[in-house]
Amino acid sequence: MSYIFTSESVSEGHPDKICDQISDAILDECLKSDSNSRVACETLIKNNTVIVAGEITSKSEVDYEAVARKVVEDIGYIEDELGFTSSGFEFQNLISEQSKDIDAGISGDVVLGSGDQGLMFGYACKETPELMPLPIALAHKLMLKHSEVRKTKGLGLRPDAKSQVSVEYDSNYQPKRIDSIVLSTQHNGDLDLENLREIVKTQIIDLCLPKTLLDNDTKYLINPAGRFVIGGPVGDCGLTGRKIIVDTYGGMARHGGGGFSGKDPSKVDRSAAYGLRQVAKSLVKNELCDYCEVQASYAIGVSEPISIYINTFESEKIKLSEIQKIVQDNFDLSPSGLINSLNLLMPIYSKTASYGHFGREDQGFTWEIPLNLKNTAKINT
Repeated sequence: MSYIFTSESVSEGHPDKICDQISDAILDECLKSDSNSRVACETLIKNNTVIVAGEITSKSEVDYEAVARKVVEDIGYIEDELGFTSSGFEFQNLISEQSKDIDAGISGDVVLGSGDQGLMFGYACKETPELMPLPIALAHKLMLKHSEVRKTKGLGLRPDAKSQVSVEYDSNYQPKRIDSIVLSTQHNGDLDLENLREIVKTQIIDLCLPKTLLDNDTKYLINPAGRFVIGGPVGDCGLTGRKIIVDTYGGMARHGGGGFSGKDPSKVDRSAAYGLRQVAKSLVKNELCDYCEVQASYAIGVSEPISIYINTFESEKIKLSEIQKIVQDNFDLSPSGLINSLNLLMPIYSKTASYGHFGREDQGFTWEIPLNLKNTAKINT
């Protein structure tokens, strides 16, 4: 029996994503001068106010306000009529140092133990060349094109936008067609709805989605609520870590609940999610399964995962016990192992804070590079 699965994405100008980008930009600035910085930075925005809060211990001297203003400017909030601007917002700093109790449990010459307890997931599947679920891959593609068109052509588009793609799957779990596309974008007040919908359809949607998956029954819902002039932080409050499904697999895989942005890699919410993505992607890329979800759990101050669980949704080509052994032989999922193997102490995180942390092979993310797994040749022969 066929079914429809839907995923959404949001633009870099969405209030929650503005917060993610500010938090990760602050993290990057800390790591530039002190790779051992301990950062847990949260950002809140509403109307024309930006508040940063959390715990940071770093030898770096960072002007948090200047970082926030640069992020907002780069996104495109520079016009006074938007009600939220890079030069005009009020800034509040509520950052303190990391708890010494936590630091004692995880720090040394290397990260000895997990920075917190929790469970994380990684996922990969054969639906796209980058081994991501098709609905979230297409939703991100629409938002990336929206950003490109807005910044290069203008056309009355403004920074805040959301997309949603519904894909119909056949009884063999293969993508069959695109059932519907939803795209809502903030726009200039003098741009009428008919022209806006034409711009979005011809300049964004038609240039992004594979024509082989579109048909006469595909539904296009462009700004279905009508005018969207009031947007960004004026229209909605923003908060770091509130788009965790957009950040990962669009709901196709499970999520441990922890956000990523603003956290240094000693926090396994982030580093383990990246490592488990590489595990899942490597297993699929090495033809050991077609679908793969990997879960790991951690305890604060403990160096190794408490548990590891691999689910291939009955798509495995060899025994699950052999896949588990391959993972054990090829991956070090301890906090220090993740940080070292994925080179996570570099200031790379601003690029992850919009349009997804996974599947973006053009960004140089180390966790998107699948390994050539040892001990697979003998098993596959």
